[in-house]
Amino acid sequence: MEFSIVTFLLIMAAMALADVCWTLYFIDVEERRAHPAAFWSAMIILVTAFTVTNYVENKIYIAAAFLGAYCGTYVTIRWKLKKETEMKQKSLVE
Repeated sequence: MEFSIVTFLLIMAAMALADVCWTLYFIDVEERRAHPAAFWSAMIILVTAFTVTNYVENKIYIAAAFLGAYCGTYVTIRWKLKKETEMKQKSLVE
């Protein structure tokens, strides 16, 4: 089994993207928005398929998936909170 830093980083980025999709999917489901939720659901399958097919070959890539998943969810939630804070501040000014 060969190790490639490029593959490691690609898996990490793909898993981060997958978790961005998961987070936005749950937000849209909670807000009962069917089309956006369906889009994020399809994106989850597409991105996860790439990730899984790569880390099955070499178990060290599971670490890349772990790191990417953490980063994707963390960044998306922080972005959503910042967006909500900005919207609240705008509504107070108006």
